[in-house]
Amino acid sequence: MNHQIDCQWMENMAFDVTIDGHHMTIDANPELGGENRGPRPKPLLLASLAGCTGIDVVSILNKMRVPLEGFRITVSGSQTEEHPKIYDKIKVVYYFKGNNLPMDKLEKAVHLSEEKYCGVSAMLKKAGLIEYEIIIE
Repeated sequence: MNHQIDCQWMENMAFDVTIDGHHMTIDANPELGGENRGPRPKPLLLASLAGCTGIDVVSILNKMRVPLEGFRITVSGSQTEEHPKIYDKIKVVYYFKGNNLPMDKLEKAVHLSEEKYCGVSAMLKKAGLIEYEIIIE
């Protein structure tokens, strides 16, 4: 399967992006001529990683019959100083909420996502280190 997005310049540094019929505005910081009308492109990579692995983990845990009361993910990226500035280190933290959650199943779901299913993770690993942490709240 191939994916294609449409990215249309609006004005200044703002672009309207269409992904599968959904619109989003991407913009630059005001210091760079933007108007802060939408997220920056690089942090969207981190959001894509969170969404990709999150979908995997929820799907896997559903198949394992692990009921969740809550689930969230934070992703932070450390950029290099030189251009092109890339994320050379990314940390993904999974926060699970529920009663008597089995850590072994949580770890297995996260591991399967990071090593087998999440294509965003596989791509970003080629650029730098990705660390994972699991926290039960």
